[in-house]
Amino acid sequence: MTPTTARPVAEPPAEGGDANGRWSPRLWALLFVLAGNMLIDALEVSVAVVALPSIGGDLGADPTSLQWVMSGFAVGFGAMILFGARLVERLGRRRVYLAAVTVFAVASLAGALAGAAWFLIATRVVKGVCAALTAPTGLAIITSTFPEGAARNRAVAVYSLFGACGFSLGLVLSGLLTEVSWRWTFAFPAPVAALLLLLGLRLVPEQRGRSRAEGGRSYELPTAFGLPAALLALVYGIGHVPGHGWRAPGTLAAFALAGALAVLVVVRERRAEHPLLPLGVLAQPALRRAALGAAALNGSYLGLLFVVTFHLQTLLGWSPARTGLALLPAALPLALSAAYSGRMVQRFGTRRLIAVGWLAPPLGYALYLRASVPTRYATDLLPTLLLLGLAFVLCFAALHMQALTAAPKAEPGIASGVYQTAVQFGAAIVLALVAALMAAHHPAPGASAAAVLAGYHPALLLVTAVGVAGLAVSVTGALPRRASAPSTP
Repeated sequence: MTPTTARPVAEPPAEGGDANGRWSPRLWALLFVLAGNMLIDALEVSVAVVALPSIGGDLGADPTSLQWVMSGFAVGFGAMILFGARLVERLGRRRVYLAAVTVFAVASLAGALAGAAWFLIATRVVKGVCAALTAPTGLAIITSTFPEGAARNRAVAVYSLFGACGFSLGLVLSGLLTEVSWRWTFAFPAPVAALLLLLGLRLVPEQRGRSRAEGGRSYELPTAFGLPAALLALVYGIGHVPGHGWRAPGTLAAFALAGALAVLVVVRERRAEHPLLPLGVLAQPALRRAALGAAALNGSYLGLLFVVTFHLQTLLGWSPARTGLALLPAALPLALSAAYSGRMVQRFGTRRLIAVGWLAPPLGYALYLRASVPTRYATDLLPTLLLLGLAFVLCFAALHMQALTAAPKAEPGIASGVYQTAVQFGAAIVLALVAALMAAHHPAPGASAAAVLAGYHPALLLVTAVGVAGLAVSVTGALPRRASAPSTP
């Protein structure tokens, strides 16, 4: 799932444009700088998928290590989204935005030069952090720069469209560039980000941050560092199981650390004067359903792509370019329908779209479980990918809108942050579980194609189970609410 744009907490008066919606060349240039950055942020979600087998062969990494290339970005993005809002408040939008673009460019180049899997993974985490800062901050800059009304709506639509197209473009570019070298997959965003930085230095408007003396809230560093550390420990523990077992000291220590950090974060947030994650926000049932449903959708989707890319390239011998094109049916429908998603939500409502859309993923996963040797793309894989594409068309915007509308009126930004944190954390956890199952059930060298395919089934069963859980959550939201019984006299 592409990074969704978070609604800003406040909407200051616009600084540019006119009442008739006409934009100056400077405004056009600013919009395309911000939208271009959103494009490469969204592209990073998918750009590693097709390159994974090549990376593993070059760096000697197994699936439990390779999943970090994908989940590392999700961990960085999900861990920073709540803390990023506090950083912007204290340091100002321009400073945070330009710093994040700079680090993103450096991390892209460093990842392309990585000589070890751990270093590549580290750069992916850093890029996830940067994306979590630039995506919502870019939207906030648009909101404060473009005049309210048709001009602002058009600007937000362009920004969101670039994000929706990024995932599809990432699959295609990853396949084409991996044909030359997987390193180009991670290198090409560097010059693009550098160009956006140079333009941004001239175009991004200044906005001062607020110190504590001026009413700015504390950074809440214990939560800012404790939350990602807990997730990293959990994902590490899951990946440690296939090679060492559930009772290994390293496995137990990782799970214990994850649990302890999670408890500390909850205790800290209950006592903090200005918490990053006000626990009262989670009391909203519709917000919880949206967050859990989106986490299940994103996690099961990326988990499936993880399995499919190895199926197509390792088992069937497909080239990276052919694999990238083969995965497009699952991503392209969202890009094509993004401009109409808001109208769909207005016409049909969020609960109806989510419930209907969630019927597709479990069915698609179940169909893929029927794949046999020889595998036929048109009958064994394409129906699954098309059903997933349909699910994203119906659910993607509706889930985010449900989260925002369920939040207390004063906290839409926090609700969006909670939602996006769940989306990314769901991806990281499901990817870790899928990779662990693939590693645990991988047959010995020289096994038949049927045995290799059978080794994928436990991971696919997990993906299907996550899909069914997401469907169950969506169905509870679609059920009619029972009216409270009248009180007796």
